[in-house]
Amino acid sequence: MSRLTVAASTFPFLYSHDGLDALKHLRSLGYDRFEMMIFPPHCWPRELSTAQRREYASWLDGEGGAITSFCYPLLDNNPNGVDRLMRDYTLDRYREAIDMAAEWKCPYVVAIPGPVNSLINPPVAWMLEWFVEGMKQLVAHAKGTGVELLLENVPFTFLPTAKDMKDTAALIDPSIGVNFDVCNSAFIKEDPAAAIRMLGGLVKNVHISDSGYGDFKHERLGTGIVQPAPAAQALADIGYSGATVLEIITDALAPGANPDEDIRASHAILAQHGWKPLG
Repeated sequence: MSRLTVAASTFPFLYSHDGLDALKHLRSLGYDRFEMMIFPPHCWPRELSTAQRREYASWLDGEGGAITSFCYPLLDNNPNGVDRLMRDYTLDRYREAIDMAAEWKCPYVVAIPGPVNSLINPPVAWMLEWFVEGMKQLVAHAKGTGVELLLENVPFTFLPTAKDMKDTAALIDPSIGVNFDVCNSAFIKEDPAAAIRMLGGLVKNVHISDSGYGDFKHERLGTGIVQPAPAAQALADIGYSGATVLEIITDALAPGANPDEDIRASHAILAQHGWKPLG
C-alpha cells in the first residue's frame, strides 16, 4: 500500500509560540504539512491584522508548505451551550476560522461537539438540535469558499463515538466529513480500525497520539494503548489519501518537556507501520 502523509500539529506550542513561529519551528524539524490550532493568543483570526494574515500565506507559499486543517479546541466556547448567546458567539468564531482557512487554502476546519461535564446535563436531544442547527449555519457560510467542516470524535463531548459522528453528519449536510481521532476512539474502548472502516469515505482527516485508560492524554506514540498498524491498514482499506496529524500534546512550557523529541519518536513509529518517514 502507498505510504500515508504525516502532518504536525502546532498544539504543543499554544503558549510558547505564535502560530507562524510554530510553523517555522515545525518546518525546522522537517515538516511541510501542518495542522494549525485556532486558539488565542497562538493564532486567533480576530486578532490578526491583514498584514499578519498575508505573512502566514506568503511564508507557506515560499516554503512549499500547506496547512491541512484548522483545529479549534473548546475552552471558552460551546456550540451546544444552553445559552443562545454562547452558541452564537461560538459560531461567529467558527465563521472567522472558515474565512481565514479560505485565505490560507486550508481545506478543513474541525468542529468539535460541545463538552458535557456538569452534574445534570441538558437532554441529549436538545444539545443535538442546537449543534446540528449551528453546523448547518456554518455549512452555509462555508459554501463556495473551498473549506469543508469536519466533525471530531472527542470523549468528553456528548457525541463521543464514531457512530455518533456518522449519524450526526447525516443530519447536517452531505458535505460534512469526519476528523477521526485514533487515540480518542481507543480511549473510549472502541476498535479504531473497525470505526475507520465503518466511517469509510467520511474520513477526511486523521489525528493520532497515545494515551492510557486512566487520565486522558495525547502523548507520544508507544507509551499507551494506541496501535498504529491496524489503523494504517483500515485507512488503506477505505482508500484514504489525506493527512494523518501527529497531535502530540506536550506543552513546550512545561518543565522538562521535549515536544520535539516526542514528535520525532512518534513519527518514527508511524514510519514503521505504513506512513511516510520524516525528511
